[in-house]
Amino acid sequence: MNITPLKKTNDSTLFHTNSRPYGKSYVKWTEKWWQWAFSIPKEQNPIADKTGVNCAKGQAGPVWYLAGTTKNIFHAKRTCVIPRRKSILFPIIVSQFSRSEKPTMTDRELVRYTAKDIDQASFLEVRIDDLHLTDLSKFRVQSFFNLDLVKGNIWDIQPGPTMAASDGFWVFLKSLKEGNHTINFQGVEPNFKTRVRYNITII
Repeated sequence: MNITPLKKTNDSTLFHTNSRPYGKSYVKWTEKWWQWAFSIPKEQNPIADKTGVNCAKGQAGPVWYLAGTTKNIFHAKRTCVIPRRKSILFPIIVSQFSRSEKPTMTDRELVRYTAKDIDQASFLEVRIDDLHLTDLSKFRVQSFFNLDLVKGNIWDIQPGPTMAASDGFWVFLKSLKEGNHTINFQGVEPNFKTRVRYNITII
C-alpha cells in the first residue's frame, strides 16, 4: 500500500476490528451499513449524492453512516451535520455482490468473487482533520449476510431478500468533538477508484 503518514494514528479515535461497539461486532456493523445503503431508493441515496444533501437519510441509533461512491460517481465533496456522541462508520473502498446478481454461484464462489478486486487494492488513504491514518490494511472486513433490497435501490438490483458477500476496508470512528471537521478518504482497486471529502459539523 502506498500510504505516507502525516501524523501517527491515535488509536483512541478508532474502533478496532476485534471490538464490539455498542454490543455488536465490527463485522455486524458493516453489514448494517449495507442494509442501510440498500434501504434508501436511488434518487435519495447518499451514495449517489455529490453534495451531502441526503447525508441524514435513514440515520438512526448510535452510529452514523457515511457513504462511498459508485461507478457513476467516482468523486464526491459533501457537507454533513451530525449529532454529537455519534460514532461514524464508512468504507474506504469495498466490493459487494449478492445472489440477486450472481444467482448460480455457491456461497464460497460469491465470497471469492467479491474478494478478487479487493485482494488487488493498490492505494488506501484516510485523513481525519490533520490525522493521517496508517496501517489501513488491518481494517479489511469480509462478511456473508442476509440483505433486503428496496425497490429502486442504488444499483438497480432485483428487490427483495437475498444473500450478499462484502469485502473491503472500513473505518469506524469514535465520536468526534463538537465543531467542524473534515474526513477525506480514497481507494483504488483494478476496476474501481473512489475519492470522498466530507465537511462535517458536529452539533
